[in-house]
Amino acid sequence: MRLQVPFIQLPLLFDAARLADEVGRIDDSHWRPHPQGFEGNSMLPLVAVSGNPDDESFAGSMQPTPALASSPTLRQVFASLGATIGRSRLMRLSGHAEVARHADQGYYWAERVRVHVPIVTQPSVRFECGDAVINMAAGECWIFDTWRQHRVLNDAVQSRIHLVVDTVGGEQFWSMLAGARPHTAPRGPGIWEPRRVAPTDAESSFACERVNVPVVMTPWELNAHMGQLMADAQPHPNLQPVRQATMRFARAWHGLWSRFGDAPDGHDAFRELLARYLAEVARPAQPLVLNNQLRWFDAMQVMVARAAVVADASPSAVATGEDQRRMGDNA
Repeated sequence: MRLQVPFIQLPLLFDAARLADEVGRIDDSHWRPHPQGFEGNSMLPLVAVSGNPDDESFAGSMQPTPALASSPTLRQVFASLGATIGRSRLMRLSGHAEVARHADQGYYWAERVRVHVPIVTQPSVRFECGDAVINMAAGECWIFDTWRQHRVLNDAVQSRIHLVVDTVGGEQFWSMLAGARPHTAPRGPGIWEPRRVAPTDAESSFACERVNVPVVMTPWELNAHMGQLMADAQPHPNLQPVRQATMRFARAWHGLWSRFGDAPDGHDAFRELLARYLAEVARPAQPLVLNNQLRWFDAMQVMVARAAVVADASPSAVATGEDQRRMGDNA
């Protein structure tokens, strides 16, 4: 999700030592290599489709995995966010490793914030986003602008472990954001301090996503994504013809939506319209670049085209397999 500033610290502070102890008691067999094979990166699924840690897809009913079900302190962190929870993990970055510089361009992350709670870390670990560089201290709670180019460097010997939660938020979450702190704002006693969340043995519950990928993208969502992509495009002679083609496409999509909605008998018409649009803009859009250095056409494909209409009658067919790998992921 795009933010006005690179980093925002939420007003929550968790017991990192207790979290680290709990994470340390999870059997190491639950950890898996990073889906994209980044060297030195591994992950432990905590919320996944149907609670299945082997399911890396984005579409479906998200539920806690067995590792999270047996981790009460981690569940308390989830509950404290006051948000509807999406796919979430522990992300481990080994010593002298990095998360390569990238921007999150997939459909799933377009409207989701990525919450980071450092559990095991060191002061020398650097998190870069745009031109900003910070260290997220153990127990703090941060979100950042995933649309900007970002990377993480761990120059220490010890591994870095973060809880990483993807969420569209919720009423409590967005209300809490009003008391958050941009990374450039001062902090300290009497200025700004996060609220310490005392660990509890009480059962913590939280809501998870059940609806996360459209059967057919509504014209209003399509317009929002296309509008952002156009606004982020750097000046180029080809931008205006691509803009005009996109406007015609969006209006035609709205016409089909008014006729079919997301009913199955309209899916072929939506697919045909999408195919014609992609064929029209594929060549003129090739030189277009976004402000975050992504290619416009590539970003449009993973953010809009591959999620605009299901490949078949099953919503779970969207954003899985090869499409997911193309979308990318981050730490």
